[in-house]
Amino acid sequence: MYKMKYLKFNLLTVFVVVFSLLSSIAQSQNKKTGNKGFVKIFNGKNWDGWHLKLRNGDEAMAKKVYAIHNKKVHVYKNFPDSLDLETGENGTHGLFYTNKKYSKYILKFQYKWGKKIANNFKRWQYDAGVYYHIVDDKIWPTGIEYQVRYDHTKNRNHTGDLIRPKDVEYDWYAVPEGDTYLHPNEGGKLDESKNWLHFASPTKNYNALNNKWNQCEIIVMGDKYTIHKLNGEVVNVAFNLNPSEGIIGFQSETAEIYYKNIKIKEFSESLPIEEFLKN
Repeated sequence: MYKMKYLKFNLLTVFVVVFSLLSSIAQSQNKKTGNKGFVKIFNGKNWDGWHLKLRNGDEAMAKKVYAIHNKKVHVYKNFPDSLDLETGENGTHGLFYTNKKYSKYILKFQYKWGKKIANNFKRWQYDAGVYYHIVDDKIWPTGIEYQVRYDHTKNRNHTGDLIRPKDVEYDWYAVPEGDTYLHPNEGGKLDESKNWLHFASPTKNYNALNNKWNQCEIIVMGDKYTIHKLNGEVVNVAFNLNPSEGIIGFQSETAEIYYKNIKIKEFSESLPIEEFLKN
């Protein structure tokens, strides 16, 4: 009986120690991956801290394209189910930009698709995105893009793709003889082509036209590296970024989209990439 009680006591002690250790690890991970210290940069009420731009330059229309409703940005809320389809008139392409520049940070946001379609939808289906490290606020700007897109004709996710406009540089690694991201430590080969579009690694972990939200993260440390995450999964990475800081912009493009919970955590120094690569 004494041995049984002693065994139970030891097991309980081991459980408490293991639980405490796991809790400490979890708290450490939360601190590293930024579950604390975030600041909302969109207040859900107005455009304080932001400015809006459309390709057609219409400031009044921009406020209509980027409607604020129920603490969300609802792109194309006040428009018909189809707008200027295949006319070449892409005037409502644009972005809402932060006024502030950022360099080292984690940006989190959520999005989901609506049903309305617009402009050159036939070529770029359910297309939007987030630019960062932007050095101007043109349409389209000079910066790095976290693509937000779903191609319903091929049932293919493109959210997390990297887009590199002219005058932007970064190093990107891909599957050998392929065109999707693979970390160099896992056999990825440096892309020498200098293409503008770099596909995220394939994943089934996304919500397309099911009225459910996607959680996105951009983890970027100045010129060191950028990580694109989708619903907690690392889907793309690039290194040696130029530019290394800038404003941030959320797109309106070919489809109705909702954005919410836009928040950021800044860092004064770059953190090692290894802290963020585990899903």
